[in-house]
Amino acid sequence: MSSRTSLHISPTLRKRLHMKILRWYRANGRDLPWRRTNDPYRILLSEIMLQQTQVARVKEKYPVFLRRFPTLRTLAHASTSDVIKAWRGMGYNRRAVYLRQIAREVMEKHRGKIPAAAPALHKLPGIGKYTANAILATAFGQNVPVVDTNIRRIFTRLLKRATFPAEWKLAELLLSRSSASEWNQALMDLGALVCTARAPLCHLCPVSKECPSAYRSPVTLEKRPRNEPARHGIPNRLHRGKVIDLLRSLNGTERISERRLLRSIVRIERSGDPRWFRRLIEGLQRDGLVRVESRRNIRYIGLVR
Repeated sequence: MSSRTSLHISPTLRKRLHMKILRWYRANGRDLPWRRTNDPYRILLSEIMLQQTQVARVKEKYPVFLRRFPTLRTLAHASTSDVIKAWRGMGYNRRAVYLRQIAREVMEKHRGKIPAAAPALHKLPGIGKYTANAILATAFGQNVPVVDTNIRRIFTRLLKRATFPAEWKLAELLLSRSSASEWNQALMDLGALVCTARAPLCHLCPVSKECPSAYRSPVTLEKRPRNEPARHGIPNRLHRGKVIDLLRSLNGTERISERRLLRSIVRIERSGDPRWFRRLIEGLQRDGLVRVESRRNIRYIGLVR
């Protein structure tokens, strides 16, 4: 898998795939608001939003967030609590904290300009290889590939190869040097709309003739089991989300006692474990989402300021 021969793709096949997939994309690609711009801030925002949220939800929330924070400067000058409140409905609220931290760092360390180099992007909170490459390709026109779940699925079915890190090497080999960003978007849309996980629409696929998996039982990627903390079968991340949603409803810098907050989230009489909730709050505090203040032996919780 890691050898050069196992990753070889003939120039003829490469050219044919480019021609057919790009032609399909230009006729069928999704109309998404972040594809109508190459503004680095707007591309950054869309990529952070898309990390763990479905496209349909991001499409709804993206313009709303931009109306509240139209520029990197306005985001950098906002309070963390305001950004968290604007993030309502997106889930994984830690990304809101990352986003504001990114804005602050870019303003302070990069003169207000989002870096156009991978090493600098990787130093920003919440940005890994995929997000960095997506920004570089879309905002700065650099010839770098991206590999997401949809693209990995296409590699598995079309080329029978999708093992990390070979998938990134494969993406490099397949990259369309003349239109890297468009090629990346085309692959993502093909995976999202046609080469779907459960019921691929092979009759609509532009490269079904080249695909050895076409019209066969779909090859699916093995999902890695999520070993996440839970309480009574409910993942802690859902409890965390409930806490943040409740704190969003408070006015200004208002706080709520830890005991009252717990009773609003779960029934303490049944759980019998306030220590679990204390650990949950401490995790939110470490992630920069909440502040904890004590007064007369009572702990009060609120969003960070």
